[in-house]
Amino acid sequence: MAGNNEIKNIFLSASIPLQERDPQYIETADIIAIRDAVIALTTVVLPRYRLIWGGHPSITPLIYHVMEKLKLNIQEHVILYQSRFFEKYFPKDNNKFKNIVLTDIIDDDRGCSLLHMRQRMLDDFEFAAGIFIGGMEGVEEEYDMFIKKHHNAIILPIASTGAAARKIYDERFTDKNERLVKDYAYMSLFQKYLIDKI
Repeated sequence: MAGNNEIKNIFLSASIPLQERDPQYIETADIIAIRDAVIALTTVVLPRYRLIWGGHPSITPLIYHVMEKLKLNIQEHVILYQSRFFEKYFPKDNNKFKNIVLTDIIDDDRGCSLLHMRQRMLDDFEFAAGIFIGGMEGVEEEYDMFIKKHHNAIILPIASTGAAARKIYDERFTDKNERLVKDYAYMSLFQKYLIDKI
């Protein structure tokens, strides 16, 4: 799949933090901003580019909602990765996507299975950009993996969404840009810093 470059690939790493998990993420998370950013990204990326993400129950339905609202029948422009480890928790919206890559369970272990899925997802394609929205430790892990594998890609941690994206922006991201922190006009933000640059 790595040689399939006729459509540029955009990687999305996003989730809505859970209250019962790590409080460091929920304290800064802006759930409305996370949803707005995912919807805006999907709207500007499709139908010209391919959006690839690791399925999260809070994100996959938003992406499908945009496709339905825009009346886009472009299944080849979306690829959803899921680990079979979570099969019993897959959201119903998974069934609405044709391109789902199911990755193997490794040693009956959550962490090993997730790592395997992320490695497959980031190795299977060349990416023009990586977008990081909200999230928890998984978004941080995907950021660290992404920048090692795709160092020429555009990197946008959307700090205004809080949670892991804010932590990445504050602690790791060196290309500081106040718009990533303060700008909630996500359509124009993605147009300027993503679409106009790829």
